[in-house]
Amino acid sequence: MAVIAEDLRNGGVHGVSEGIREAAGVMQWTIKIFDAGGTNIGRAKATADAMAARPDGLILVGSDAYDMAPRLAPFQQRDIPIVGWHVAPRPGVLADTPVAMNVSSDPLEVARLAAMAVIVSAKGKAGVVILTDSNFGIAMVKAKAMTEIIQACKECTLLEMRDIPISRAAKQMPAVTLELLAKHGRQWTHTLAINDIYFDYAVPELTRSGQSNGSIQFLSAGDGSASAFTRIQARNFQTGSVAEPLNLQGWQLLDELNRLLARQPVTGHITPPHLVTPDNINFDGGQHLQYDPANGYRHIYRHIWQR
Repeated sequence: MAVIAEDLRNGGVHGVSEGIREAAGVMQWTIKIFDAGGTNIGRAKATADAMAARPDGLILVGSDAYDMAPRLAPFQQRDIPIVGWHVAPRPGVLADTPVAMNVSSDPLEVARLAAMAVIVSAKGKAGVVILTDSNFGIAMVKAKAMTEIIQACKECTLLEMRDIPISRAAKQMPAVTLELLAKHGRQWTHTLAINDIYFDYAVPELTRSGQSNGSIQFLSAGDGSASAFTRIQARNFQTGSVAEPLNLQGWQLLDELNRLLARQPVTGHITPPHLVTPDNINFDGGQHLQYDPANGYRHIYRHIWQR
């Protein structure tokens, strides 16, 4: 089986890829992961390398299924089943792309939960910056939903939305953070982002600038990375992440692909969102810096696969 990972520096992509590895070990499948590195050139190479590997199935992790459709067409022509994670603005069955199933929580629910958490924490008075990446449809769906919630709050202010490619977060976020501080000052009380990765590079800059932990609160609408869990545990600027069960979703991807290989329909199952906060972070895998539900999913999938 081949896996095309959009960018393994992304905590969500990495977490799902590790779940795929774990599930593949149980299934006794050979998995090859091709990292696109978050660039168009990287996607082209990863896709070509994946095709050259002559896989029985393909998993697309984090790349946009619509943008990737021309590159995925050769897989479809060879009747190679494809499933994906976070590959479209809507979760579940995809009928209009080569990808049969988009494993994901509902991005609208994720975004709304994150935005409402900001309003509650700010007691209805927040100055909010939103960080997104227009290269991905799912990111813009989240950003639009968060914008609508903040704008509906009478005493909240949407200071601005910044479009920063996830692949360039490491290079751009330190300077952007200083610029936002200079521009908005104390009006900037909260940041909403479509992914935790932006905070990996913003928090050190805030610390160097002498900002206290309570001065600005960060909440993300995905994905619950290990670094995000560390910040939430330490109450180090980040106060929440609407985390997805990344390892579980890796197992689900293997199950959906297995169904397709057996000429069976995908499940269409959509995982519910889960807001991780300092109050609940020690449950459901939090001690291991991940959201890993204690619902016995490994045993259930082993039973389904007779493994």
